[in-house]
Amino acid sequence: MTKPTLRSRRSHLATATVAAMLSLVAIPGCASGSAGSAGTAATGESPPPPSAPPGRPDSTEPPAVAPTPTPTRSYALSTAPHTIPAVREHVPARGPGWRPAPTARIVVPPADRAELADEGKLLAGELGMQFAESATPRSGDVELALGAKGSAKPESYTLTVKDGKVRISGPDEAGVFYGTRTLKQAVSGGGPAPEGTVRDAPAKPQRGLNLDIARKNFTPDWIKDRLREMADLKLNQLGLHFSDDQAFRIQSDTHPEIVSDPHLTKAQVREITALAARLHIAVIPEIDSPGHLGAVLRAYPALQLHDVQGRAVKGAVDIANPAAAKLVDELLREYLPLFPGAIWNLGADEYQALVYRDPQASFPQLAAAARERYGAAGRVQDLATGWLNARADVVRSAGRRPAAWNDGFFTGGVVQPAKDIEVEYWTGKEGGARPPLEYLREGRKVVNLNDEYLYYVLGEPNDFTYPTGRRIYEEWTPLVLRGTTAVPKSFDSQILGGRFAVWADLAGSQTQAQVAEGIRLPLAAVAQKLWDPRPPALSWPEFKALADRL
Repeated sequence: MTKPTLRSRRSHLATATVAAMLSLVAIPGCASGSAGSAGTAATGESPPPPSAPPGRPDSTEPPAVAPTPTPTRSYALSTAPHTIPAVREHVPARGPGWRPAPTARIVVPPADRAELADEGKLLAGELGMQFAESATPRSGDVELALGAKGSAKPESYTLTVKDGKVRISGPDEAGVFYGTRTLKQAVSGGGPAPEGTVRDAPAKPQRGLNLDIARKNFTPDWIKDRLREMADLKLNQLGLHFSDDQAFRIQSDTHPEIVSDPHLTKAQVREITALAARLHIAVIPEIDSPGHLGAVLRAYPALQLHDVQGRAVKGAVDIANPAAAKLVDELLREYLPLFPGAIWNLGADEYQALVYRDPQASFPQLAAAARERYGAAGRVQDLATGWLNARADVVRSAGRRPAAWNDGFFTGGVVQPAKDIEVEYWTGKEGGARPPLEYLREGRKVVNLNDEYLYYVLGEPNDFTYPTGRRIYEEWTPLVLRGTTAVPKSFDSQILGGRFAVWADLAGSQTQAQVAEGIRLPLAAVAQKLWDPRPPALSWPEFKALADRL
């Protein structure tokens, strides 16, 4: 905020001094001046004869008074812009700040045009400005530029408001883009972006939303709206769980028989991933296996797992059957080119054979296959771990980094999960799930999807309740991986970030619009806690009011 125009104390004193002198001395030669006219009229006398020029020894006239200097406008010291997530550092300054104007431009230097043109054009459209390629920004312009990478943190940026211009720079495109998000939010209420310099960077590299499109069909436009919302919150991942017992939701050319209606076409997926890329969001696909494959098994019942009594096990394929691995690998290879992001989630959770009290006795065919493959000590869990590692090999061969849910990682067996598989930690309640410290002490990288705070489960089954933004904002941090207890801060660097997750267990319990509104504040709270590790400066009511305004 700037104060109203004020004259400085010095200006007031100078004005008072001049007024006092003029009231006492009639300045010769100023017949048209107010003081001279007033003096002549009052005495009726003619003006005195001219005297020597001022400054000569014989001059009896007082020295001329210098003109009163024009006062300069005074501004209060600026404060940080109000944004979600909050900026981590702001160096204040005095000045009017910056507002967008229709005649002003978003400027990208020619050397950076190939990398930053999309960011510039997007911001220009959002602020009602022009886009230009120019090396010389002028007053009112916003300049976007790439700086030397050096030791700068990925996704960081510097935003400077000075001399009527804005400059946003960063070591990579994502950082510059996040600077534009800060500027957009700063002027969203009609006020100026404050004078000074913002230096900002995320605390965690993985920040996002997980979306279950298998059990509930979300339209392409709805998904794109979430991407835009995420981008403004500086979130950079969208997880897509598109295969489950209820449905398989993306077009398949190799196995069209498994696809449910409605579903996303590959063209629609490409539109989604293209928009995500422009917004610096990576899409993380998931074909869950060896469980949660009910939709696939309806077309391939011969691959269904049965227990010793002949009962079908829901959603589970028989991992002793080579045909099951062949089918899943064909699907992985088909969809890998469709999703160009760096990470692929292999699932591996809730394989129901392993929730039986004695899997070896309940599934003798699996136990026999484990012993044949891994020796006399081989067990069913080793067979499941071997399945996970083999699927990791497939996605790794395509240049992707594998991830899996935490209850797909088993300990004490003959086979261990590959060390490079990231742990998506969601629960300590399922079979095979272990406390977070066990994964961290093994040196594993972990992503936080704590079902106590970050699970929005439609219909609230199994004691789930819809998470609130307030509870996340006031209680949760990335260190709180399970329940409400944080792991020691010494493991902070192994926790790569987190995602808020929407699961459609009872798909019809909410409409798309209700889901969007229900996750709005929780998503904003998650964005804040993943970007800035410090306790939030705003109270929850203040944060909510800001979120509502933005």
